[in-house]
Amino acid sequence: MEALRKFLTVFLCVLAGSALAQDKKIVLRVADSFPANHYIVDYATKFWMDSVTKATGGAVTFEYYPSEQLGKAKDFLALTQSGVTDIAYVAPSFVSDKMPLSAVAELPGGFSGSCAGSLPYWKLVRDGILAQKEFQPNGVRPIFAVVLPPYQIYTKGKFESIRNFEGMKLYTAGGAKELAVRKLKAVPIKMATPEVFESLSRGTIDGVLFPWASLFPYNIHTLVKYATVGESFGSFAATYVINEAKYKQLPASVQKAMMEASEATVIRTCTLIDKDLEGQIEKAKQSGVALVQLPASDRKDIDAAMASIGREWAEGLDKRGKPGSEVLKAFQDALKAGR
Repeated sequence: MEALRKFLTVFLCVLAGSALAQDKKIVLRVADSFPANHYIVDYATKFWMDSVTKATGGAVTFEYYPSEQLGKAKDFLALTQSGVTDIAYVAPSFVSDKMPLSAVAELPGGFSGSCAGSLPYWKLVRDGILAQKEFQPNGVRPIFAVVLPPYQIYTKGKFESIRNFEGMKLYTAGGAKELAVRKLKAVPIKMATPEVFESLSRGTIDGVLFPWASLFPYNIHTLVKYATVGESFGSFAATYVINEAKYKQLPASVQKAMMEASEATVIRTCTLIDKDLEGQIEKAKQSGVALVQLPASDRKDIDAAMASIGREWAEGLDKRGKPGSEVLKAFQDALKAGR
């Protein structure tokens, strides 16, 4: 009987310890719109989740919902604010009414690669003017952010000069890139990225304003035949955010693990994106996409058109009572400091 009592005592202690450990487990929902094979998922999202789980000794795990399983990309900010998901991918261009200032990194020119844009932008997003003016007022905290290399134009039809873009319907993710398309006298068409392939295949749009890296996850390279090279028609800022109230409920050790993983994720992601660029251009060529170098006679017109966009963007926000010029200067200063 004594042996049985000891066994039961030990068993109950183990069971209680297991239950206590289970109570300490934190499971967070993460949602985005990217397909499972998307490079941002591989380079950033999964890496960040794995890093946090490892750093917390398995105390924090994640339920991951890709491909708009929890909602449309344009709704992820609202879904995070309401607690439907704890963490989500939020593209400022998709919520320009709520986060217009954060599109500053999407203006044409200013940087030539992902890291050159991402690291200065992350400073403003993490604890700078964008954190104060947009993320905090929206009740979310940035987890990480990445800015893609300069966008190019890809079309189904042939072009030889910027004059050929006139009247073309070109997909943009919104924000400052809409201004770039209009400067080329083309028609910007805004939609969520997962809808682009169908629209292009049906002829609803004539082409896309896209980064090289995104051609392949969305199979755009199978539809377009021509692409610009060496241009800078804007970029795209992708952020992941966590509900601020949820974040404040987390233990300090978990918050620390998250922020450390965030820093590593930004550097890792932009480095890998920059490293991949040359291979992606070659892959597009091999798939039948012709690279078009716009003529030197277009250079003056392109440079003048793109240079005016930042000023117009900032002035438009200033008129709405938003600190557009202040944010533009902060980002330009951060870019210069990073060189």
